[in-house]
Amino acid sequence: MFDIKEELKKLPALPGVYLMKNELDQIIYVGKAVSLKNRVKQYFQKSKNHSIKTIRLVEQIRSFEYIVTASELEALVLECNLIKRYNPKYNIRLKDDKHYPYIRVDIQNAFPRVTVVRSMKKDGAKYFGPYTDVNAMWELVEIIKKTWQLRTCTRVLPRDINKERACLNYHIGQCSGPCIAKSSEVEYKVMVDEVTSFLSGKYQDIIKRIERQMEDAAINLEFEKAATLRDQLAAIKKIEQKQTASNSSMEDQDVIAFARSEKDTLMQIYFVRQGKLIGREHFLINETEGEEIETLFREFIIQFYSEANFIPKQILVEKVPQDLELLEEYLTMQRGSKVTIVHPQKGTKHNLLELASKNAYITLSQFGDELRRQEARTKGALEEIQEAIGLSGNLNRIEAYDISNTQGIESVGGMVVFESGKPKRSDYRKFKIKSIQGPNDYGSMEEVLDRRIARLVQKGEEDSFAKMPDLILMDGGKGQVGVAEKVIASYGLTIPVCGMVKDDRHRTRGLLYQNEEILLKTTSEGFKLITRIQDEVHRFAIEYHKKLRSKAQVQSVLDNIKGVGKERKKLLMNTFKSVELLRQASLEEIEAIPGIPKDVALNIYTFFHKQ
Repeated sequence: MFDIKEELKKLPALPGVYLMKNELDQIIYVGKAVSLKNRVKQYFQKSKNHSIKTIRLVEQIRSFEYIVTASELEALVLECNLIKRYNPKYNIRLKDDKHYPYIRVDIQNAFPRVTVVRSMKKDGAKYFGPYTDVNAMWELVEIIKKTWQLRTCTRVLPRDINKERACLNYHIGQCSGPCIAKSSEVEYKVMVDEVTSFLSGKYQDIIKRIERQMEDAAINLEFEKAATLRDQLAAIKKIEQKQTASNSSMEDQDVIAFARSEKDTLMQIYFVRQGKLIGREHFLINETEGEEIETLFREFIIQFYSEANFIPKQILVEKVPQDLELLEEYLTMQRGSKVTIVHPQKGTKHNLLELASKNAYITLSQFGDELRRQEARTKGALEEIQEAIGLSGNLNRIEAYDISNTQGIESVGGMVVFESGKPKRSDYRKFKIKSIQGPNDYGSMEEVLDRRIARLVQKGEEDSFAKMPDLILMDGGKGQVGVAEKVIASYGLTIPVCGMVKDDRHRTRGLLYQNEEILLKTTSEGFKLITRIQDEVHRFAIEYHKKLRSKAQVQSVLDNIKGVGKERKKLLMNTFKSVELLRQASLEEIEAIPGIPKDVALNIYTFFHKQ
């Protein structure tokens, strides 16, 4: 029996991390301390003016553990890692799991490409973002595509120059053709420099250059070229007008403000890149009544930036967080260069904070009630599932699996992930079945789970595949559950597995757990969540299967046409998008495709129109 009073006497006056546990031995809170002895004792002092949340925490504490560290910074890092690992009930939990996209320019390459990615890496490339407005980001990508003829292919240049013919993009004027030596490295670099300037918000030089080119084209009576340049100019000016200038220093900054209601706190964060406000996001933190705002700022900063892909040089805050210097030291270590947290009292930066604060209150008043209702529904659904199957421990990450094929052809597996009751699409995974031939769903599922669990065992903490699921759901009954349990046991792991059972009309009926069918009320939040997960994993798997099947059908049809090889198949599909549209094309339309000789065009047309 754990005697809290006796254990408190043994605590050392050293820096470290403490873990509070409930009667089920679940970790419900993780904290760090300069002195473990002083900090942990404070929780059990009745004279302390605790917040309501802390009072509830203390009521549930049945035992605690602690880990001594060499310094307060080391304690902060460990605290952060343990919170991510255990997701304790009483630590701040940020519910927004979006990973906003970045535009990446691989400038270390001789002939760089522009791509869209979900995370930043230390790979020598330039990253722009994150873009919270994804439509606006794609608008930028489209302008780059039309204005600068950068390549989109994955050929290794200059090694592969002149080894293959140019792709369709070159023939339609959307690529400068470095793969066939039509653009030198120097010429290409000029375009790349302009693209990075454009993405950095430096529009004026580009606008002046296009205006000069447009005037020259008009003087030379090249009216079509002038019209194209005019459209490019209009698109760039439109982007320039949309982006709000926040300051004149061209700095990267995050701006954090807050709004409070009686029970909750909303944190608003603005993303400023190269002096431009490019997006914002908000997070609702529940049950913060009585919590000091400086403490909330500290915990928010730790959790947000422990998951962030990018940390700016400067963070503007409406309130100075607890442990300011320690936080700066931690963020500097994470970023790899100096980070400062600033509380501006006047000037442009102060005005930006006021704007963020104003928006935080508007957001809280507009969405606070709905966000709380959604949170309550999600929490209720997870608790209902947890209670129905008698699951101990936190239920946060749920993984679901399904197999899709047509009579064993193009068999695939799909894995979807829900965290805190919401889909986490960045962790979805597709599996093309490799070892099983023919219609064998059990064998296919065994392969999928073996590949997934192997990654769980092999990879490090930072790999998304290495996150341990709290519950696995199988789209099927006893057979599929048995396969999953067999694979999991073979790796020496224990993960609860449920089957998602359907009725005769293929609708969700309930769960199968430990050979017992558990029926949930069809009107309950738990039932609705299971139905959503089952529908989502089925959709995800079948879409991947259809994609592979369609691709295989295209290949098999075009393989029968004389003169149509790998490259010409690509040309045809890039132009017509589907076999059916190719079938409907006229001979003249096929002949007009660059790279398709007239005799091959005739073969294609004849193939689809022979009696």
